[in-house]
Amino acid sequence: MSAKELNVINPFTEEVAFTLPMLNEEEIDTTVAHARTAFAGWKNTPMAERKALCEGFMKVFDGMRDEIAKDLTLQMGKPLQQSRNEVNGMLERTRYMIDIAEETLKDEYLPEKPCFTRYIRHEPKGVVLDIAAWNYPLLIAVNVVAPAVLAGNAVIIKHSSKTPLCARAFTEAFAKAGAPKWLVQDIVADHHVTDLFIKHPGINHVSFTGSVRGGHEVVQSATNRFIDVGLELGGKDPAYVCADAPFDFSVDNCVDGAFYNAGQSCCAIERVYVDKAIYRNFVDAYAALVRKYNVGDPMNSATSIGPLASKGAPEFLAWQVKDAVEKGGKLLVSPEEFGKQNKGYFSCPAVVIDAPQDCSLVQEESFGPVIAIIPVSGDEEAIRLMNDSPYGLTASIWTMDPQRAIRVGEQIETGTFFMNRCDYLDPALPWTGVKDTGRGATLSHYGLLNLTQIKSMHLRVELPK
Repeated sequence: MSAKELNVINPFTEEVAFTLPMLNEEEIDTTVAHARTAFAGWKNTPMAERKALCEGFMKVFDGMRDEIAKDLTLQMGKPLQQSRNEVNGMLERTRYMIDIAEETLKDEYLPEKPCFTRYIRHEPKGVVLDIAAWNYPLLIAVNVVAPAVLAGNAVIIKHSSKTPLCARAFTEAFAKAGAPKWLVQDIVADHHVTDLFIKHPGINHVSFTGSVRGGHEVVQSATNRFIDVGLELGGKDPAYVCADAPFDFSVDNCVDGAFYNAGQSCCAIERVYVDKAIYRNFVDAYAALVRKYNVGDPMNSATSIGPLASKGAPEFLAWQVKDAVEKGGKLLVSPEEFGKQNKGYFSCPAVVIDAPQDCSLVQEESFGPVIAIIPVSGDEEAIRLMNDSPYGLTASIWTMDPQRAIRVGEQIETGTFFMNRCDYLDPALPWTGVKDTGRGATLSHYGLLNLTQIKSMHLRVELPK
């Protein structure tokens, strides 16, 4: 066992919550060899067996939900009820992927051709390395783990150092459900060891969720290997509230879309463009709703915003707000209105209106409970400003005109476009992005296919006469 240990800090108490041994270099080959052994026995299992294992995983995980939710909150500060919600969402996604697996992965037969049988197989890639982020540690991991197992792969989960117990929960649940030994493994590893895993010839696919910088590092690690690297690297997601928007509904959802999970979501609303005709009423209603949020102990049922997961995040967010105000924005809701916490990595809500487009609060990913709201003259200006970003994960429009939504949505550079919705993953739709948000896809049938290797079967079944 490694002599190196990881101390997991509770962001509310700022004390060590857990200590776990970390993998060392000498254990990499063994871990990968175990995964390849499991893969060799799993890749040819019938689909019914794969589905049954994932069904069993769901049942076991559901039985562990209280412990898992509590551990999640202790690790990254999410209010306990939101942690419970995440367990529900994880099970929902798993259920959908189970339901579509057989139809998605079946052999594809081509039209008949004299003397030939032709079809396309979707074969498992081998060993999938899933490098998962901390902000939605269950949802992000399941996007890859469940589809990978259903597709016939073995999986090694390397979770964020902030939330390693979430990866352990996956391993334990699959083991209790009867998974073959080593089919799903979790590792606790530093950047150096993770880099060596990516470079290991026994790894066949890498999926990474995290920062743009982290994405570049993962791509660099894999640069000498011809393997697929899936990247989901965050966003600066815009919302456009039209003059004909359902007003109260739009306010409620644009607040929730920005401040749920303390804004620590890659698809959170981080900038809102509002038609000038309703701008003043919108910002007033928005501010009034934000002021109802309760900041405090994430174990308290009354808390809607807990501490942030990263110690340095509050300082960065405070700087973003200061920069926006110095450049002409107005601080409509100040963090000071929520009082001061005596401990914990807290950042209280901030709402900046009339924020300039070139300030950090509008251009750089915040990943916290801050928001910029900007007036626009109409669709043309909204489209231009929404696209003025290095990111492209999701975007939303708030209107009662579906044709307008389609017209605007088709011009927005994004992976997902919403009408009257935000900050949500439908497992039937591919989760993907453009520009610095990354590449590849998870969820939906595309996510399943992404974890397979296509093979063309070209059989001459009759010789020419």
